[in-house]
Amino acid sequence: MTDFTVGDDCFRLDGKPVRLLSGALHYFRVHEAQWEHRLAMLAAMGLNCVETYVPWNLHEPREGEVRDVGALGRFLDAAGRAGLWAIVRPGPYICAEWENGGLPVWVTGRFGRRVRTRDAEYRAVVERWFRELLPQVVQRQVSRGGPVILVQAENEYGSYGSDAVYLEWLAGLLRQCGVTVPLFTSDGPEDHMLTGGSVPGLLATANFGSGAREGFEVLRRHQPRGPLMCMEFWCGWFDHWGAAPVLRDPEQAAGALREILECGASVNIYMAHGGTNFGGWAGANRSGPHQDESFQPTVTSYDYDAPVDEYGRATEKFRLFREVLEAYAEGPLPALPPEPVGLAGPVRVELAEWAGLGDVLEALGDPETESGVPPTFEELGVDRGLVRYRVAVPGPRQAYPLGASGLRDRAVVSVDGVRAGVLTEESGTLPEPVAGPAEVELWVESLGRVNYGPRLGEPKGVTGGVLHERQYLHGVRARGLRLGAFDAAGAVGAVPFGPVEAAAGAGDAGRTGLFRGTFTIEGIEGTTGASATSAAPGASGASGAPGVPGVDHAGLELPGWTRGFVWVNGFCLGRYWSVGPQRTLYVPGPVLREGVNEVWVLELEDAGEPQVELGPGAPVETDAPGVVQP
Repeated sequence: MTDFTVGDDCFRLDGKPVRLLSGALHYFRVHEAQWEHRLAMLAAMGLNCVETYVPWNLHEPREGEVRDVGALGRFLDAAGRAGLWAIVRPGPYICAEWENGGLPVWVTGRFGRRVRTRDAEYRAVVERWFRELLPQVVQRQVSRGGPVILVQAENEYGSYGSDAVYLEWLAGLLRQCGVTVPLFTSDGPEDHMLTGGSVPGLLATANFGSGAREGFEVLRRHQPRGPLMCMEFWCGWFDHWGAAPVLRDPEQAAGALREILECGASVNIYMAHGGTNFGGWAGANRSGPHQDESFQPTVTSYDYDAPVDEYGRATEKFRLFREVLEAYAEGPLPALPPEPVGLAGPVRVELAEWAGLGDVLEALGDPETESGVPPTFEELGVDRGLVRYRVAVPGPRQAYPLGASGLRDRAVVSVDGVRAGVLTEESGTLPEPVAGPAEVELWVESLGRVNYGPRLGEPKGVTGGVLHERQYLHGVRARGLRLGAFDAAGAVGAVPFGPVEAAAGAGDAGRTGLFRGTFTIEGIEGTTGASATSAAPGASGASGAPGVPGVDHAGLELPGWTRGFVWVNGFCLGRYWSVGPQRTLYVPGPVLREGVNEVWVLELEDAGEPQVELGPGAPVETDAPGVVQP
């Protein structure tokens, strides 16, 4: 039986000192049929371990509806086949720039500020979830012949709270559920974070992007003995909609990695391969020194300026990291697997059919509710998607300003069927006053829930009220359209599509809606790209599609379109938004089909010409302007 332990100065495997050279790769951000290739890229870079979070909300979006926890087990099996150890970070909170920090909406909506504390009701649902999930980990611990060597208790808790009772209970729960490998915590290298987030008897690790010597000095003040480890070496960063991209100079990042290793420490490169926030699962942040100011939604790409880019390709950062890591390898590094091949040429997809948002809501929406005040998304059970609110302005009355207080996040507003404006949290009043009587309709979208800081779990929707002058408008009808409603097989078949020309004659209603079209792809015989490598057993992927020979990926663009979501063959690629910086959505090759393929575009603001463009995707990043958070 293999034994992995935490020694006084290093990790030990069957008594022998080992250094963990790990890289973060989240199974839920990579199509399952591509896991094998991405794990091979990590091994070729010189890593001996892979780390992954587990997003509770992906696996239990509604209470009691647990979905495919076996995906974690299959990923860990794939890591083992790739010759990598595995670090598992099951949360229940994960941050990760993921919707709501991985906490389900039904949890934060019910418990509010009681989450991540000793609250008995919160602990009860966490325990139920862990007892459902953790057998996937326990069965694959290194002592049972599997790859799992470390498991994290909570995540960066010192950046949020100081409830030692909760942390010690959670560590005990992990042990009760059968986790026998060492447990650890991870926090920023600051005194208040380490005192708030550490647990006696558990290994404390630090998260940072530079300044390893200084960071480890702080860690040593709190943990005089035990192996040093940077659990998150931030080698890049993530992007927000409407902001400039953030990139990190490869040589500077390689130098920071070298400094960590020169300290004798282990490392987890965050991210080794970032992947994609498919399905609208991207999170959000708040700006400011305490993360409680303006709203900053995260883009669909989670490329992270990582050494293995979103498309699975080696970057200059990969080559420099490989040079650094090679010096610490026990033997020659594996060769790189074949580089993924993109779609050979451009493909224009004509969107020939259209259905208005109202018709889509009738076909796929939840039942409409009526109440005195606007219900939040949480109260309606909507995690990702939008809600239509309808309310009447009594009359007769003169024109007054009309707006929404506590709006999260963005609302397209019509008055008597005519577009009146777009409201946001920062700009919550229509540009022109509204007289009564009038019928007001607000289509409100959540742009992603905050995943870090004190605003974690804040509700979405019209969280205050609809105001006419100072008067609240009551008697609000609300109906949710969840992105998950599009997932069911054949669900979109219930939408009453008509010819796309009908959108042009529908007035303002034609500016939004669900558009549909098809395109054809032929395979490329005799290719040697990543698609030519054998897939792991059971790795058919979420779509069940076989893919197209010689095509490992494509890039999809929507010039002239504004904001919404795109599906290819029923697989949701994520959000697009003309504010940038992201212009191209990543299309995994396994989603494509040889022959006829189908595209849906759900436009929520202003549609462009009824066509989208597919091509080989974004090029490999070759330079690194910009800055990275240290």
